[in-house]
Amino acid sequence: MKKFLAVMLAVAMVFCMAACGDKQEANDGSANITDGAGMVFKVGATGPLTGGAAIYGQAVKAGAEIAVEEVNAMGGFQFDFNMQDDAHDAEKAVNAYNDLKDWGMQFMMGTTTSAPGEAVSAEAYADRMFFLTPSASSTDVIKGKDNVFQMCFTDPNQGTGSAQYMYEHNMGTNIGIIYKSDDNYSMGVYNTFKAKAAELKLNVVAEAAFTDATSTDFTVQVKQMQDAGVDLVFLPMYYTPASLIFAQAAATGYTPTWFGIDGMDGILTLEGFDTALAEGVILLTPYSADADSSENKNFVEKYKAKTGELPNQFAADAYDCIYALWKAVDQSGVTADMSSEEICEALVKTFTSMSFNGLTGSNMTWATDGTVSKSPNAMVIKNGAYVGM
Repeated sequence: MKKFLAVMLAVAMVFCMAACGDKQEANDGSANITDGAGMVFKVGATGPLTGGAAIYGQAVKAGAEIAVEEVNAMGGFQFDFNMQDDAHDAEKAVNAYNDLKDWGMQFMMGTTTSAPGEAVSAEAYADRMFFLTPSASSTDVIKGKDNVFQMCFTDPNQGTGSAQYMYEHNMGTNIGIIYKSDDNYSMGVYNTFKAKAAELKLNVVAEAAFTDATSTDFTVQVKQMQDAGVDLVFLPMYYTPASLIFAQAAATGYTPTWFGIDGMDGILTLEGFDTALAEGVILLTPYSADADSSENKNFVEKYKAKTGELPNQFAADAYDCIYALWKAVDQSGVTADMSSEEICEALVKTFTSMSFNGLTGSNMTWATDGTVSKSPNAMVIKNGAYVGM
């Protein structure tokens, strides 16, 4: 009888874990839940919750919070999530990082943007604080830091991938580039795009730069593209200057094909922007809100209920970050009473050996240099929404 009861209890536990772990199974192929009831891990993050880049930070915060709510509903160990505003400023980000350490942060869901990421990742490396960023894509964020990882593509990856996509799909007879010469993100993508375009013998006929001080008037750059007969313009930049370029080009009747990268994701929710100006814009991104999977539909529904908007790539990457951290904590066997340094060493070992399925990619893996391996998707904006190509 005792043996029968033990078997029945085991079967019941399996069904309970299958039900509770359904969400995690869908995201990364693992339904294991560490028997950590009562354990709470403190997860910190920073991002621009105010200022010109707030769309990115707010998306990251909302995406992460949805994942944390799901993780905590499973039972087992819990995540206590705390995201601080860094206003896309490196000094403020370091101050926020120190505040999070005082709060008791045990590992970090990185920073949202690259300049703060470069500053904070250096602090995290010195402190041996595990660091996974959803969207800080500069290689300087991870360079030389074995405990710093990215969920997003690196800047060189985006430049190379964009050139390769144009080549494979025979896009653009005459290609032009407008880039921000005082921005690490834009320059990182621009440099690798230019090198790959030369290798593939793409016909780049015009290049035009701008800086932060000249980022409101693009009439000179637009005219340069027109005069050179450019029919495809590559824009390695964030959405704010891109929105002005689209408006100023449309005012002159110039209508080339526009090709952007992940920093342009968010333009459709930019306050005051006429989304008709972005009609036909192509961008490479690892995520599309119109993906047909049940996991994505669940995420989109919750995100819309929370924010009133469709999620962008930044939100999806943050959501994946929380689940990747959840899986790594589960597989590594760390406990909440361990020091952040001990947790860091265990998570580094796990991240470089595990595979992860999420909204932004399947069978994702991480190299020892912190880069993620996953494939980008091409999206085109149609009728004010992203559509997979």
